[in-house]
Amino acid sequence: MDHPPGGHGGQDQSAVNQPMPSCYRHADRETGISCTRCDRPICPACMISASVGFQCPECVGQGSGTGHAPGANRPRNLAGGTVVADPRLVTKILLGINAAVFVAVLAVGDRLVEDLFLIGYARGPMFEPMGVADGQWYRLFTAMFLHQAMMHFAFNMLSLWWLGGPLEAALGRARYLALYLISGLAGSAFTYLIAAPNQPSLGASGAVFGLLGATAVLMRRLNYDMRPVLILLGLNLVFTFTWSGIAWQAHVGGLVAGTAIAIAMVHAPRERRALVQYGACGLVLLASLIMVVVHTASLT
Repeated sequence: MDHPPGGHGGQDQSAVNQPMPSCYRHADRETGISCTRCDRPICPACMISASVGFQCPECVGQGSGTGHAPGANRPRNLAGGTVVADPRLVTKILLGINAAVFVAVLAVGDRLVEDLFLIGYARGPMFEPMGVADGQWYRLFTAMFLHQAMMHFAFNMLSLWWLGGPLEAALGRARYLALYLISGLAGSAFTYLIAAPNQPSLGASGAVFGLLGATAVLMRRLNYDMRPVLILLGLNLVFTFTWSGIAWQAHVGGLVAGTAIAIAMVHAPRERRALVQYGACGLVLLASLIMVVVHTASLT
């Protein structure tokens, strides 16, 4: 950031250039959030929502008088989920599923791809009808875990690892999994609605764009510098609409769904947290279902 010369009444340049502190429990994670009780820096995996700001697990344990004893009130993260020892477990499982399907595609070949990719309505190799409109609704889900090109697979998995870990830590496992799956399904539903019926598509991009939108919401909620995620989002949207062979509908559908769900998850009032969070997930899922039903009726 540029500053006027002379420095009169301005900030100390050396202070501006200092890096953000690291979480006291995870030295490799920079953070701009501190515990409101002990003032130690804490990352999304450690921050626990309090009446004012966020607290660290130790202060929450001391305040309840129970520490971390079994049966005590367990620390909660920003969205109300339970703080766990491995905040990337679901992300690792999702990576494993995608990798297993990719290996299966390499081993089996095009036949598996044809059985699992998303397509609205077309004729198969033997001129048999195939696609979501023919009752193969499972394709809306299986296409989310299907990759054929190495670069496509590598890019999506790197994005999943980079975006998924902090989100899983901040939202909790169940909410994070709901965000990922519903974003992916919304991307598939929007692709089915807008794309040509015989246009096949595949990949985790819809779910990954949902994570990208949720990351922007989370960073705004935590008052982080928004420029890195906005630049990343802008570049991805440019690629989406300028590169050939990309199902932009999945990207847009996943982005909108992930952003909407994340807003509900991180801004839900504590007294109605579960109702707002899962209600938002249900509404996005219902909207996706309506798109599928309406378009199926128009094709059959």
